[in-house]
Amino acid sequence: MAAAALEVISEVGIGRTTHRAVAARAGLPLGATTYYFPTLDDLIAAGLRLAAVDLQTDFQTWAERLRTATDIPAAVAGLIAEYLTDRPRAQIECELYVAAGRDPALRPLAMAWLTGMHDLLEPHLGRDAARDLVALFDGVTLQALITGRDVDAGALTVTIRRLAGLA
Repeated sequence: MAAAALEVISEVGIGRTTHRAVAARAGLPLGATTYYFPTLDDLIAAGLRLAAVDLQTDFQTWAERLRTATDIPAAVAGLIAEYLTDRPRAQIECELYVAAGRDPALRPLAMAWLTGMHDLLEPHLGRDAARDLVALFDGVTLQALITGRDVDAGALTVTIRRLAGLA
């Protein structure tokens, strides 16, 4: 059911996610979702927790790629561009950010993204550049989702070099 909740959240947003929509997506009777997740917040949180688990897997993969990269700014730009090829997933993580701004119970899930990205980048770029790059990543994600355009990895590499003081 958590996976179905994520699909619904990606398509219609957290504000329009319902038990009924998730049950339909999962191919289950409505009573099944309300039995296991009595409140809508419980159901949404389960979906977002699943997204957080997926994110930790990504961080492990990205850490390995950065460990073997010879050009860190280009590698980071490539990771960002690659991440944004899965627009539904990026949309879910943006939904999580917005929801965490309103719901303190969801903040630890959103903070996992912020701290995870920072911890991933800091050994390669330093504390301040990692902080700035996480903010850039968030902005690039929002712009890509809003415009529907792909990320220009070359231009992004140049920006990352500037932020990291490598230009």
